[in-house]
Amino acid sequence: MQVIIHNSSELSDVTTKVINEKVNKLETYYDRIERAEVFLKEDDGSAANGHTVDIRLFIPGNDLFATHTDESIERATAEVTEALRRQILKHKSKQSN
Repeated sequence: MQVIIHNSSELSDVTTKVINEKVNKLETYYDRIERAEVFLKEDDGSAANGHTVDIRLFIPGNDLFATHTDESIERATAEVTEALRRQILKHKSKQSN
C-alpha cells in the first residue's frame, strides 16, 4: 500500500515512521487497500492548540475517511487508525452479507 503524507510543516523521521507503521498495519485487516492519504494540520497555527490528522483510505467502492485532533500527532494518528480499523471491519461484514 502506498502512504502519502501531506503536511504543513516538517516532520521528524520518528513521527513519519510512526504514521507509516500505524497506517500500514491497517492492511492486516483488509488487503485490498490501494493507498492512504494522510493530511496533517496544525489548528490555529500552533502546536499547543493541537494537530488534526485526517486519513482517507482508497479501497474498491467507497473510500473510508476518519479525522481526529489531539495535542500529539502520534496519539491523533492512533485514534484515527483505530476508527478506520472499525470502519474496515464493518465494511468487510457488509460485503460478506
